[in-house]
Amino acid sequence: MTKLNQIIAVEKGVKTAAFQKLTDVYQLLQKNALLSGISRTYRPRDEEGESLPPESTRVQLRTEEVIKEVTEELTRLFDVTATKEWANCQAKADVLVEGTVLLKDVPATYLLFLEKQLVDLHTFIKKLPTLDASESWEFDASANCYATEPVQTVKTRKIPRNHVKAEATEHHPAQVEVYYEDVAIGYWRTVKFSGALPAKRIHELTERVERLQQAVKFAREEANSLEVTDQKLGAKVFQYLFG
Repeated sequence: MTKLNQIIAVEKGVKTAAFQKLTDVYQLLQKNALLSGISRTYRPRDEEGESLPPESTRVQLRTEEVIKEVTEELTRLFDVTATKEWANCQAKADVLVEGTVLLKDVPATYLLFLEKQLVDLHTFIKKLPTLDASESWEFDASANCYATEPVQTVKTRKIPRNHVKAEATEHHPAQVEVYYEDVAIGYWRTVKFSGALPAKRIHELTERVERLQQAVKFAREEANSLEVTDQKLGAKVFQYLFG
């Protein structure tokens, strides 16, 4: 008994062969010379006239034969495709994640769609922004994002100071040197916020999508192991078209 996964495996090759055959014969049918033939014989006017050999060109391509070849190739394609589509209406499986049915009786075609979507979701999750590991973060409900512990820093200002190097005398002014001193004038309280996620959270999400990917693959294989009934529709189609 043929199984659905076997039909899926051969479908592409059958389709390629059929379309190639159709292309080849289409190109051949454009060559009128292959479709044409001729037969000529020569008879001199009298017995003393020159005799010439007959000339002939055989017909190399017959349209009815081409139709037969194309019909045979396409009939196989029509039957394989019909068998697959009829089976797809029945092919279903449960998606089991860690022993629990997440999705029940999922059609094989939807499982294939889901499998492709999960590849994109896996890429999306892997690229999610991660919190800076050099900081300590806690979720701040009021800000609805992550925040660091407050850090206090000093705000300073340079204040000029005078340093008397030599006192004034009767004959010389005082020698004064100006220098600047950093003086605290206030304090900054800094809290950093981030809308990124902890690395642990991203790791958990990645594991989830990978578990689901595996479950969907198993379900698709199970659905595609369905035994199929070969459909023979192509002959009816081409009997109507060319019969």
